[in-house]
Amino acid sequence: MTAPLVSVVLPVRDAAATVEWAARSILDSTLRELELIVIDDGSADDSAEVVRQISDPRLRLIRQDALGVCAAANRGAAEAAAPVIARMDADDVSHPARLEKQLSLLHDSGADMVGCQVCIVDALGQAVGSMRRYAQWSNSLIEPSRIAAMRFVELPIVNPTLMAKRDIYELGFRDVALPEDYDLCLRALGQGRTAAKVPEALFDWVDSGGRLTRTDDRYSPEAFDRCRRTHLLAGPLADRTVVDLWGAGQAGKPWLRWLQAEGFTVRRVVEVSPKKIGTIIHGTPVIADTDLPPPDDTPLIIAVGAAGARDLIEADLVKKGYVPGRDAWFVC
Repeated sequence: MTAPLVSVVLPVRDAAATVEWAARSILDSTLRELELIVIDDGSADDSAEVVRQISDPRLRLIRQDALGVCAAANRGAAEAAAPVIARMDADDVSHPARLEKQLSLLHDSGADMVGCQVCIVDALGQAVGSMRRYAQWSNSLIEPSRIAAMRFVELPIVNPTLMAKRDIYELGFRDVALPEDYDLCLRALGQGRTAAKVPEALFDWVDSGGRLTRTDDRYSPEAFDRCRRTHLLAGPLADRTVVDLWGAGQAGKPWLRWLQAEGFTVRRVVEVSPKKIGTIIHGTPVIADTDLPPPDDTPLIIAVGAAGARDLIEADLVKKGYVPGRDAWFVC
């Protein structure tokens, strides 16, 4: 067999109904020089047997005890023969040109990791309405600077679309009380690694009630919040004592309390609500957005959750001389 250009790691547990579909979508890729490593993580169903029935020399099945998705993904990366490693999940579908186009982007852009735009669908192939806002946001992040700047909003690259140089995977998925994919992404970006995205939907991300991200506490909103806060403290807020905050509403107030509890002096809170402007909240003065001065090297955290607010605030900040990802950080 020709030496693989890409090793695709597919962890599976109890996905006998979907794993063949997922695996064949990889093996049918226009990129032929690949290997598919299926890590069966202690399945109690026929997942391993389904995989064994697929006749393709590029496929390897490795069975292990039920050690969890982190251990399975790390085992797959350790077994990989190629210098580039990609991820796949057992209930998703990779479009034929996905790997080829992502590999081309990885080489041409000089990025350390790449993804692609996605369609988030249910088991019947219908768009998932509750995920539409996330899909639109994620799909809008194409350039490395935008992905880095917006990384504390949510996971900017959908994990099963991730393709990266081997050293990214060698950072390892950590089995802690955090979403392991978001944690790895933030660690890599925090080290100055770069990410890009193919501006084409080349992946069907199947959202279902049984998906791990729906059932495991590591993927709860609280866990994602812990993850972004952990990496904010290690990154943009490291060695800082004073910050500014935009947002005194339902999303902003918890951030104000958290920043103060972490020992930061919140110099001011920026608001657009006339009822809040001029008040004092938790000892912090609230000013109008029109009164926000130009950047002065004090980090600005933007915590406003209303739909459409992010774009409006970003446009306003840019006019004032702020650069998202340098002076200002969106967190929701």
